[in-house]
Amino acid sequence: MSGRATALLLTCAFCVGVLEALDFSHHRYEDMVRAMVNVHNECPYITRMYSIGHSVEGRHLYVLEFSDNPGIHELMEPEFKYIGNMHGNEVLGRELLIQLSQFLCEEYRSGNHRIIQLIENTRIHILPSMNPDGYEVAANQGPEANGYLTGRSNSRDIDLNRNFPDLNSLMYYNEKSGHQNHHLPLPDNWQQQVEPETLFVIRWMKNYNFVLSANLHGGAVVANYPFDKLRDSRVRGVHKARYSATPDDLLFKQLARTYSYAHGWMHLGWNCGDYFEEGITNGASWYSLSRGMQDFNYLHTNCFDITLELSCNKFPPEQDLEREWLGNREALVSYIEQVHQGIKGMVYDENNNGIRDATIIVDGINHDIISGAAGDYFRLLLPGTYTVTAKAKGYKSQTNTVTVGPAEATELHFYLKTDTNEKERSPGKNKNVLGKIFPGKGGPR
Repeated sequence: MSGRATALLLTCAFCVGVLEALDFSHHRYEDMVRAMVNVHNECPYITRMYSIGHSVEGRHLYVLEFSDNPGIHELMEPEFKYIGNMHGNEVLGRELLIQLSQFLCEEYRSGNHRIIQLIENTRIHILPSMNPDGYEVAANQGPEANGYLTGRSNSRDIDLNRNFPDLNSLMYYNEKSGHQNHHLPLPDNWQQQVEPETLFVIRWMKNYNFVLSANLHGGAVVANYPFDKLRDSRVRGVHKARYSATPDDLLFKQLARTYSYAHGWMHLGWNCGDYFEEGITNGASWYSLSRGMQDFNYLHTNCFDITLELSCNKFPPEQDLEREWLGNREALVSYIEQVHQGIKGMVYDENNNGIRDATIIVDGINHDIISGAAGDYFRLLLPGTYTVTAKAKGYKSQTNTVTVGPAEATELHFYLKTDTNEKERSPGKNKNVLGKIFPGKGGPR
């Protein structure tokens, strides 16, 4: 492959021997596709390359999947995703995800036990570029002349991280009225409100039961976690930054810290002229952002998502890519491993058939998740003892107590009996309080 660097002797604790050369170069669209195909050809038994759709200009949004059974969801094996290059001119994430793909392939082939375990026990999906059209605009300018906004948006000049349906407003209303706190419904015309890139990513989220993810950005160095949008966005007409916590605030902080402390310098706090304690920040306390992707993940799906700002320079020169890879390598792997914490299990009926869309409720945390199509579920939790309830329409609920440790997820299965006394009830409906949706402005995210 053109532009390959010389082989590196890896010094991290999990590395074995000498890794074959990684590609420390910028990849235009055709180069990126070629690099992904090369990884698949080198590791055909643990990878699958697929497209989730296409950009406005017709470029495919290609994903590289890593699994010991590519293309198959294995029961109680969590699904993970990385998304890069959502803003076309923030290119480091794109390159890091290409390098990560090469790294996972080569380390698996070399017998690295840690990577083998990760791939055998996790289904990993890597989308290097969500905005390939914007990237081409930025790449035409190049690292030297690239402006702060050149190529940021898609080819229709829409910021994709201000383009998801606004579910925060509905969530904040529901908090006050006691209505649904998870898997919030989309507006009836949501497909007409979003760009093609956003549309295909949302469909992707709906087709896979993702448990954990991160989207990679640039312009700062910090791990940013939800909520991005303020609960009360305006005070006396002035937009003010204030902390906006999710019900899983402590967990999100730990996820952000996992990346920050495994990163070469993010955890130091002082980067790009800004200071973030421990290298992490709540999104809204930094600045409020409406219709962003990480809040959407949390409010519409089972997925916990954070935003990783990885470089002061949005389009770093090629000679900086090796240093950036070495600074992010351990963090990228460690963060994937966080998908294996908390509890997981099956929700069965009396005939040992899996029950889909069963609600999993953790006492004291006002955010529920649901079981997948085959009845398996995954609930990220910090170490501790929890009271957990599973319920499903037509069945009697079941409650168990479980202790979560610091390592692998604790298995907790539920066996629900048919509720013969349940009467049909009309499902509650969320009042439409969204009104007009206004796109956000500015900022790295």
